[in-house]
Order: sequence, then C-alpha cells, then structure tokens
Amino acid sequence: MAEKSRRTPTRPIRVPIPLWDAYGRVCERLGTDRTPDLLDHMRARIREYGNADELAMLDEAEQELAERRARKGGRPPKGA
Repeated sequence: MAEKSRRTPTRPIRVPIPLWDAYGRVCERLGTDRTPDLLDHMRARIREYGNADELAMLDEAEQELAERRARKGGRPPKGA
C-alpha cells in the first residue's frame, strides 16, 4: 500500500462564479467558510444514504482528518 500523503488533496469542481461567490458570502455570514460547510454536507448525505461500506469509508476519513489535525495542533477555533 502506498504511503498516505501528509496533505489533504484538493478536488476541483466546476461551479458558476456567481454561485460560488454567493455561497461564500452566505458561509461568511454563518461564521464558516466553504470547506467545512461542504464537508458537513457530505457527511450528512453519507450518514443518511450511505451503505455499510460508505459509512466505513466515512469513519476512515474522519480518523484521517483527526490525525491530520493532531499533527497541526488541532483545528483552529472558529473566527480565528
């Protein structure tokens, strides 16, 4: 098995600029940014509609994120 990267890979998506900009403004008003908001949405969809394999993949991803945060000293506080 290949060694895992120490960085989370980026995933480009195609989004119309006005939609992306409006979404960013809404997230800012809600005190978040796009990345955690999108991650929360993805988690919710997997929890609601995922099968056993997909739920296991979500658990694996959460563990990976926790390990990455531990190496960086934890998730920064909201608003920082």
